[in-house]
Amino acid sequence: MDPILNPFSPGAGSPPPELVGRDTTLEQARILLGRIKIGRPEKSMLLTGLRGVGKTVLLNEIERQAQQEGYRTIFIEAPENKALGPLLIPYLRKLLFDLDRLSGLSNKVKRGLAVLRSFIAGVTVTVNDLSIGIDIEPEKGAADSGDLVIDLPNLFVAIAEAAEDRSVAVAILIDEIQYFTQKELGALIMAMHKIQQRQLPLVLLAAGLPILHALAGEAKSYAERLFNFPDIGALSKEDAIRALRGPALDAGVEFEFSALEEIFSLTKGYPYFLQEWGYQAWNMATTNPIALDTVKKATSAVISRLDKNFFKVRFDRLTPSEKNFLRAMAQLGPNIQRVGNIADILNSKPTSLSPVRASLIKKGMIYSPTYGDLAFTVPLFDEFMIRTMP
Repeated sequence: MDPILNPFSPGAGSPPPELVGRDTTLEQARILLGRIKIGRPEKSMLLTGLRGVGKTVLLNEIERQAQQEGYRTIFIEAPENKALGPLLIPYLRKLLFDLDRLSGLSNKVKRGLAVLRSFIAGVTVTVNDLSIGIDIEPEKGAADSGDLVIDLPNLFVAIAEAAEDRSVAVAILIDEIQYFTQKELGALIMAMHKIQQRQLPLVLLAAGLPILHALAGEAKSYAERLFNFPDIGALSKEDAIRALRGPALDAGVEFEFSALEEIFSLTKGYPYFLQEWGYQAWNMATTNPIALDTVKKATSAVISRLDKNFFKVRFDRLTPSEKNFLRAMAQLGPNIQRVGNIADILNSKPTSLSPVRASLIKKGMIYSPTYGDLAFTVPLFDEFMIRTMP
């Protein structure tokens, strides 16, 4: 097979050649965007799922949908250890200037800029060592208290009112939202609460790890009434086969059914891994259709790539005690594990493991689906830990 024509695209956030198995979530987003656009209330969306299930791909697709509907969009990837306020300011500044260019400066857009100017003063932010300035007087008393929980709702309302004045809607999309602090997440939720109460044309679409549902509930108890939480999981066998077979057929190549079954068995239906196995199997194939033997030969190359890149990047961020904790988890298997069982393997008391557990949750390596239980956020990470045990 010609590697230049390889249809598969393993990579962080890389769009797959065929987006399958996500119709329900995309339809939910379509309805949300359509209702907000015409002034009807609808819950915003917080997508949750493990690493490698395609949350970023879905957010990108939803952004494309929003832009087709005439939305002004902001797409942010939340980094670790960066405050929400400074992160938002450059995007909101650009948005308001874009609204300004639609048809001259209106009073609502002017006020939006003034409130943003006040917000900047409140957080005293610099980005890339350059202060972000707006050549307009701040609106004193509006979003300038320095308390994000107070200021962000006022800022969002001013932004949304400016958009409404221009007869457009705004979609704010945030990836890796679980990295924000509880206070920052609470401020976002409060801001969206105000937006929904006033039925203003601004919507929040975000994605994060499975802990997001609990984090949002802890930040504000009414989060469930403001957001839908679609769970983005592995693909079914049928959809996984479609994700492989369709793009290959479009390029004039087929898979033996046994080869497709082998890939599904190895990947458990996780989209990122499907792309990796499809990519390597294509490059190693010498016959059409791609045979089971080819997939088996490709497996060693895929595992090597995953170990050196997808898994190792996360593994290298861990302390020795964190690595030991995850090795103990891996010995118990890929499923949800009790903290007490992990402690038994480490000859420790569960309470003594609390700091390590908390650190691993903060780094996004594990999450707690229920009290006292833990699970990996990265599919197949348990197999990697077993392979690399000293």
